[in-house]
Amino acid sequence: MFRKTPPLLLFTLLLFAIFLLVNLGPPERTLGINVRVVYLHGAWVWTSLIGLFTAALAGTFGLAMGRTDFHKWSIAFGRTGMIFWVTYLPISLWAMQTNWNGLYLLEPRWRLAVDLAVIGLLVQGAIHFLDRPPWASALNLIYLAVLVWSLVQTEQVLHPPSPILTSGSESIQLFFAGLVATCLLAAWQLTRWLHIRFLETP
Repeated sequence: MFRKTPPLLLFTLLLFAIFLLVNLGPPERTLGINVRVVYLHGAWVWTSLIGLFTAALAGTFGLAMGRTDFHKWSIAFGRTGMIFWVTYLPISLWAMQTNWNGLYLLEPRWRLAVDLAVIGLLVQGAIHFLDRPPWASALNLIYLAVLVWSLVQTEQVLHPPSPILTSGSESIQLFFAGLVATCLLAAWQLTRWLHIRFLETP
């Protein structure tokens, strides 16, 4: 049944499922129900990072094996990863406003996220206009390396490391795992659609 369902339709349905899940998220002692925006923020950025990692991994296989199909999957996953990264930015602002009653735009991780979004969009633009699959794989691999190195080097101010994994609440951790899984399913359907729409040979 699902194999015959258009991936863009499945992506849309999964977005509704994510919306419902977020609104059912368990409240937290300090933030109350406002923590639900934080859940979404975290799941969204993890989905982006996994998409970008998968793009780099597919690109590595493509470069090592000379396989065009891996290059094309690298392009599709890279586009999905960047879509989630760029759309994570307004979610981050929403989380700031909801939980801290203001926007701390000088926060190092926020500034880095904006810089990486600009660089990532330029990389995706170059991939599109070059139209050379091996170059796309190489660029996706380089971008991931820059992203990981930048995240490791950047100071955390309002960004405590792994707050959900270290929360001690099994219900929060299980809920977050389910939310991430649902976001990843949505990202997979978006990747499938991008692959079919732009990359498959007629």
